[in-house]
Formats: sequence, structure tokens, C-alpha cells
Amino acid sequence: MAAKLLANLIVMGSGILGRAVLQAYRKALENANKTGVAHEAVQNIRRASKAMTEQEARQILGISEQSTWEEIVQRYDILFERNAKHGSFYLQSKVHRAKECLEAIYQQKGDGKL
Repeated sequence: MAAKLLANLIVMGSGILGRAVLQAYRKALENANKTGVAHEAVQNIRRASKAMTEQEARQILGISEQSTWEEIVQRYDILFERNAKHGSFYLQSKVHRAKECLEAIYQQKGDGKL
């Protein structure tokens, strides 16, 4: 008898919990749509899938087209460490992707020493 009662309580409790989670999820989606967070997240996903251009990489690292590979690495180290300590993971990843983009370009051109 006690086992049956306990089983009923577990089934009822999990049903109530499931409905509460679903309701909270719906409310979170509603709030995200109201504030524009959902739209911004979709835009960020779309942007992330596009390849970074050389110009964008240079802007992120704050370097010119005449910069040597050593200058690029030095600037990368400064920005990467700064964002590791006081910045954001997002900015740190952009700095890293910028270096990767320029590294591929420098390897293709044969410029600088890698």
C-alpha cells in the first residue's frame, strides 16, 4: 500500500514539475521576444557562420596592412591576455579568430615568419 502511494506521489510530482518547466520555458521565450534578445541571438549565430575578412581581422587587432607577423603576434598577445583577465570570452574569441585569419593569409602569401 505504501509503495503504491509513493509511486502515485512520484508520478503526480513529476507531472507538476514538467508543466512548471514548460510554462517557465514559454515565459522565457516570450520575454526574449519582447526584449529582442532572441533576434539578437539569431543574428549573432548568422554572423558567426560567416568567414572573417582580412580587413575585419586587421580592425579587430588594430593593425595596418604593413604590419609584420611579429607585430601581429605581439598585438594578439596583448589583446588576448587583456580580455582573459578583464574582458569577455566573446571578445577573446574574436581576437583569436582574427589572428587565425591573418595567419592563413600570411601563410598563403609567404610573408613573414610563422
